[in-house]
Amino acid sequence: MELSSYSTESQENMRTLLAEMVKLEASDLHLVPGYRPIFRLHGRLIPTTWDVVSVESAAEMIASVVPEAKSKKFPESTNLDFSVGIPNDDGNNGNDGNSGDDEHRFRANAFRADGNICGCFRHIPNEVPTFEWMGFPQNIARNIAELTNGLIIVTGVTGSGKSTTLAAIVNLFNESGGYRIITAEDPIEYRYQRTDHTIITQREVGVDCESFYDGLKYGLRQDPDVILVGEIRDRDTARMALSAAETGHLILTTMHTKDAKGAVSRFVDLFPHNAQDDIRVQLSYNLRFVIAQHLLPDVDPTRRRALALETMIVNNPVRAGIRLGKLEAIESAIQTGRADGMIRLDDSLQGLVSTGRISNETARRYAKHPDAFV
Repeated sequence: MELSSYSTESQENMRTLLAEMVKLEASDLHLVPGYRPIFRLHGRLIPTTWDVVSVESAAEMIASVVPEAKSKKFPESTNLDFSVGIPNDDGNNGNDGNSGDDEHRFRANAFRADGNICGCFRHIPNEVPTFEWMGFPQNIARNIAELTNGLIIVTGVTGSGKSTTLAAIVNLFNESGGYRIITAEDPIEYRYQRTDHTIITQREVGVDCESFYDGLKYGLRQDPDVILVGEIRDRDTARMALSAAETGHLILTTMHTKDAKGAVSRFVDLFPHNAQDDIRVQLSYNLRFVIAQHLLPDVDPTRRRALALETMIVNNPVRAGIRLGKLEAIESAIQTGRADGMIRLDDSLQGLVSTGRISNETARRYAKHPDAFV
């Protein structure tokens, strides 16, 4: 990227902050005018010792790392997603989003608040984390890897680890071999090691394709076995994902809901009322898993956050609940579905409490039945 319109100092300050973030093992950097730069470390906000950032400095520092492919959109954009690469100790440059051991990568969002440019940067590890490191049940991952078609939704609030979970699942297919995998991401986050028997092509929205919908639509013409769609945000993408799952593809995607049944409700609500009955039927036959995630603060503030899960496997009771639009029946099926491999959120929380990862107070705050945690 050409940076001649920005001062070298702005670029160096930005890179220094991102390097400090990596060294501290922080997950996020917030750059907002009127505040010192602030890191998020294990879920907690940690102010830096830097001076308060001015309006001009914030704009120049953020602009200095916007990749060339998106730099034309930056001046007028109210929200812009992009990826950033900075050199590691070996000193190799990277602002084009390409991954490698010679750089550290970040997912970034530049946005406007009170008319001023602000930024949030999230560190993306160079290697896809293992399921063991994440605390994700490996039997669930193996069950997903055995599927040949259908829709998998990972849901949760922003920052709950959805992209990391999907990356680990994609990596499982990659390492198994024999798959043609396509991703549509905004922006591209994790990169995958090339193997002899799997082909992965990663497309960035706004650079390689116009939208998630386009990435999915045209991806179906590229002989895919597995398609990762970064997020379902609109009706067209939802309809295309459902159709692709129905025609023999495995579709992995994310949504923003607090629990598994909420993902079903949110998906159906993307469609007009007169179409929802048909969508429920179609969804009931093609949805395979919904995984709802929460990343919770550890009792030890120096340790990374703990993963709590609710998993919904679409068995016959869940399928009937989806088809009839009975959210309470879906919830009941999750609560009684342990034999089918489902995990209740409260059981996941109880496991984290019993192993000393989270406090009872934290468990109560997220539990569906808080009184169970005394």
